Amino acid sequence: MFERVGVERDVAGSAEVELVIMHSDPIADFLTRIRNGYRAKKEYIDAPHSKMNEAIAAILKQEGFVGGFEIMKDSSFPTLRVHLRYDQQKKPLMRHIRRISKPGLRIYKGYDELQPVASGMGTRILSTNKGLMTDREARKRKVGGEVICEVW
Repeated sequence: MFERVGVERDVAGSAEVELVIMHSDPIADFLTRIRNGYRAKKEYIDAPHSKMNEAIAAILKQEGFVGGFEIMKDSSFPTLRVHLRYDQQKKPLMRHIRRISKPGLRIYKGYDELQPVASGMGTRILSTNKGLMTDREARKRKVGGEVICEVW
C-alpha cells in the first residue's frame, strides 16, 4: 500500500519529485486512522483506497460503527473517506478497534472457535474464502478464516 505524502523539488530544483510512503501493514494503518479520528473527534477520516479497506468500511457501516464511506478520486491516488458516528453526548459509537492477525503472526479460527465479542455487542471481521464477513455471519455460514480485527 502506497500513500502520497507530498511533492518536493529535486536537489537541482529543476523537477518536482512525488514523495510516497509504503506501509508494511495497510490494514493496521487503516484501523489506526479510524481510531485516531474518533479520539480527535473528527467528522471523517481519509485513508488510501484499497478493496480490503473498502470491504472493512462496508462491514463497519453495516454493523453501525461508522456512518458511511465514499471513494474520492480527486487526486492521482484514490482516497477512501469514512464518516465517523457519535452519540448525543459526542462519544464515539466505536469504543475499541484492534488488529488481531498481523503480517508477522497470522491468526486463523474455525467457525466453531469464534466466541461472541463483548457479550455480543461487538464483532470480529474475518477474511474467508467467501470474502470478508463478520463472525456472526461466519458462524451462520459455517466458515472459518483469518481474524482481521475486533470492534466494539
